[in-house]
Amino acid sequence: FSSVVASEKDLYITLFSHSLLKHCHFIQFIYFKVATMLNSISRSVARAIPRSRFYHASQQVLEKLNVEGLASKVDLDGQNVLMRVDLNVPLDKADDVTVTDDTRLRAIVPTTKYLLEKGANVILCSHFGRPKGEIIETGKNGRLNPVVEPLKGLLGVDVKKVDDCMGPDVEAAASSLTKGEVLLLENTRFYAGETKNDGELAAGLGKLADYFVMDAFGTAHRAHSSTAGVASHMKMSAAGYLLAKELKYLKGAVDSPNRPMMAIIGGAKVSTKLPVIESLLEKCDTILLGGGMIFTFYRAQGHDVGASMVEEDMIDLAKDLMEKAEAKGVKLLLPTDVVLADKFANDANTAIAKVSEISGDWMGLDIGPDSIAEFKAEIDAANTIVWNGPMGVFEMESFAAGTNEVAQKLAEATSERGAVTIVGGGDSVAAINQAGLGDKVSHISTGGGASLELLEGKELPGVAALTEE
Repeated sequence: FSSVVASEKDLYITLFSHSLLKHCHFIQFIYFKVATMLNSISRSVARAIPRSRFYHASQQVLEKLNVEGLASKVDLDGQNVLMRVDLNVPLDKADDVTVTDDTRLRAIVPTTKYLLEKGANVILCSHFGRPKGEIIETGKNGRLNPVVEPLKGLLGVDVKKVDDCMGPDVEAAASSLTKGEVLLLENTRFYAGETKNDGELAAGLGKLADYFVMDAFGTAHRAHSSTAGVASHMKMSAAGYLLAKELKYLKGAVDSPNRPMMAIIGGAKVSTKLPVIESLLEKCDTILLGGGMIFTFYRAQGHDVGASMVEEDMIDLAKDLMEKAEAKGVKLLLPTDVVLADKFANDANTAIAKVSEISGDWMGLDIGPDSIAEFKAEIDAANTIVWNGPMGVFEMESFAAGTNEVAQKLAEATSERGAVTIVGGGDSVAAINQAGLGDKVSHISTGGGASLELLEGKELPGVAALTEE
């Protein structure tokens, strides 16, 4: 509307310079009517533009080379590109072979297909479970064989697989690739040195390609051979679409949020979330707490929590957090009521109790209805919302209301107000997908620990190792 404003000023100056405003009340009346109308239109249109339009990626996103930038600098036709991905998919416990959730497989498709379209050979590299340096044939810590067929279907091309991730046989398989082919390496954690950023493994992976694309956000916070060390053996290293999107939303939300900014932090333990809560005190206007961790905070306030889980060694730290929040003017809200159960089971007897009424052998397993209403009202007031951790034991239907209501409210905030809503952490992601709302929020993070470390403001080794833009 700058041109409209300029036009208004020009009109005013022209009219004034000819002394018409002084002598012609009719023209003056028309002028102010038009100006008022234009201002009204301006405000209406501005309100209609979703706030997410004004969301900007953080500087960290802009500093690192991305996959499209790599393709603009190098002719990838016929070139080998090593691509670090996260293929840690769940397997059916009945056969240890069938993939039960292909979310992580689908997440790597955009970057892989882009590289294939550029004529590159894509060499996929991933760990699978925690074999701790042992070669395990099947199961969650075993070979990557179960993902081969699903990947073929998703990518629409053949996927060759080798039974190692470095050495002469693997080098021969990589050098035999011609154009637009896909080669899957074996579980990198069959080598104990992988998690220690072993130089030999990094160099071995480096022999397979000249270019590296990091698209495994879930492991970007680890300085491993296949996430960070390998980059030093490449001509160029770039971020894939998935990694770039994660950085844009998670890092960008913290560095340049549309305010008010809110964090919703849940989960069982204060100890696992303490660093991120401390960091978010510097960035958020409001923080809502839920999950099992709230009972440690209640104890810090002097309440009886019955048989609810408490981290005794965290009580003083919880008290310090509340005092810090008050000193910084951050609204740190705990639930005012909870759902109690007489045992940890879906068929337990339940009761709603105020925080001051908890006692005996009863344990809290979800936030109560008053707290749900208060949390929903707080969400209505926020424009950037980061959610990490469920409000209760959502896996049991009897204690899923708090988590489901928060998930539903985030979906509404996204669609109705254009709020930026980010869900991170395994349990939160599982909860929002379970509610069928995974596609209704701005972004679902694929990384648990990596999400938390980004929110804490830490630099991720898997990002730091990439080529500067």
